[in-house]
Formats: sequence, structure tokens, C-alpha cells
Amino acid sequence: MQKPKVLAVLGPTASGKTSLGVALAKLLDGEVVSCDSMQIYEGLDIATAKPAAEEMQGVPHHLISIIPRTQSFSVADYAQLAHEKIRDITSRGKLPILVGGTGLYADTVLSGMQFEAEEGDPAVREALSRRLAQEGTEALYAELLARDPEAAEKIHPNNTVRLIRALEVCIRTGDTFTAYKRRNAGHPAPYDSLMIGLAWDRQVLYDRIDRRVDLMLEMGLLEEVRAARDPRMQTSAAAIGYKELLPYLDGEAALSDCIEQIKRESRRYAKRQLTWFRRNAQISWLEMAESDKEREILSKAKKIIAKKGNMWYNVC
Repeated sequence: MQKPKVLAVLGPTASGKTSLGVALAKLLDGEVVSCDSMQIYEGLDIATAKPAAEEMQGVPHHLISIIPRTQSFSVADYAQLAHEKIRDITSRGKLPILVGGTGLYADTVLSGMQFEAEEGDPAVREALSRRLAQEGTEALYAELLARDPEAAEKIHPNNTVRLIRALEVCIRTGDTFTAYKRRNAGHPAPYDSLMIGLAWDRQVLYDRIDRRVDLMLEMGLLEEVRAARDPRMQTSAAAIGYKELLPYLDGEAALSDCIEQIKRESRRYAKRQLTWFRRNAQISWLEMAESDKEREILSKAKKIIAKKGNMWYNVC
């Protein structure tokens, strides 16, 4: 029995994933499944760079703006929703195209990682949340570093949701989070997938990120953050562009300093994304250039798909 085909367009922030995903969907009769840990939340449309209707060009986009900002959301939750959407799209004879920059989400779905039926221990999670509030991020990160250095290397200290999740698994299972993931990853990949990564010269990418932040502010980012403020926000509160503007709104920092912080954090995030993706030998890299027109980028992508063979997908 043939495995369902899934195409993935992956890369760092501001790398052009949305436009290429749409172009490939139009070429291959596909539908986009967002692979972004922040775009899945309602609101914060500008901060998370959600594609506008004109950018989608009539191509269906899934898993965008479907989770309340105040709700916690995990990679296991995402995997379940993504598998459901991929089955639905495939059943209608369309090609699912995973588009985004959250490497953990993409790897989890495409590798077929399974999750334990008992997904967690609320008591342990609550205790860790209390410790986070009392002791701060540094104390919990230091504990994870001691328990599981490999996991700590891959989790940013400010990503408190993943930090608590990793420590919860360590405490609940008596094993490392890394070992837990390896056990659950020992399953055949559910899809015949092809991953295309968008590669830029680093300085060019950083310049694109800075320009994007300026454009977000012109589009009303500050007003969006002011309207979205809510102490009940959980995972979504980590969105770059949201938390960095709060000091300005609280009268604690100059707007120019907060804007520079958004740019700095966005560049750091892009670097972490690239580090994650570069570890994946299965990604076929598409070299991007500012001078490229959409048709030239699409032509490069078609060549990558053609190398997979016409038995995978005929792009002629």
C-alpha cells in the first residue's frame, strides 16, 4: 500500500515560505497545512505574520487561527490535528503541503512520532509551574541541563511550555526527555514526504527580517498588541513581537528600544530555526536570492521535486 504523499516547505522566519507554498499548491493542486506554533492561535495576526487573504490566492490554508490565545497547546495536539488534515486533504485527491518554520512540529508529523496514551501528569506540571513563578526560568533550565543536556541544548530557556514539558517527562518517567522522544519516534514514517528548505545568505535574511518588523509596525502591530493584552495567555504569550512591546505599553521602555528588541529576537529565532533544520539530512535546500522572481523560485522548487521522480509527483 502506497503511503500518502506530503510536501513540506520549511525555513526560517521571513524566508518566503508562504509565497512558495501557495505557488506550489496552485501548481500541484494542493492545500496548505500551516506548521507554525504561533499562527495556530486566534489573534496576533500581524505579530505572527499570518498570510492575508490576498497572499493565499484562493488556496485553502488549514490550522491557522483555530486555538484561543488563552489555551495551552502542545506538539502532541498539533500532530493530531495535522494528521487529521492530511488525511482529509489526501482523501479529496489533493496534495497536502506543510508550510512553516516550527521544526519540532514538522519533524513530529513527518516522522510519525507516537505519544503515550497517558500524555502527562497535571500534578507534576502544576508543581513545575509554581516553581517557575517562584524561582524563575533560570532555575528550571539549570535543572533540565543537569537531567538532560541534549534536550536543554534544543530548548530555548524562554520557551517555558517546552521547558516544563521536558522536566515533567523526566520527573514522571525517571528517564531523560531525549530518551522518551527516541522511544516514541521508533515507528515507520507515515508519509512519502519531500522536504524543501529555503536557504538564504545570513545577512540578507537578517535584513529581510528587519524590514518585515518595520512593515509589521506600519500595519498596526503596536495597536494589535495593545488590544490583545491578556494575563491569561499561555503559549501564545511567547510570540515574538508581543512580549517585546509590553515594556513600552507599561511605560517601562522606549518604543525604539522595544522595536530593536523585536528585530534582535527575530534574528536569534531565525538562527535557531536554521540550526534545527540543518540537522535534518532529508531536507533538500533551495538557495534563495533577492533578485529571484517568483517564477525563478518556483522553477528551482520544481527541479527539486523532479529529482524525487515522476512516480512521486509529476511537475512537468
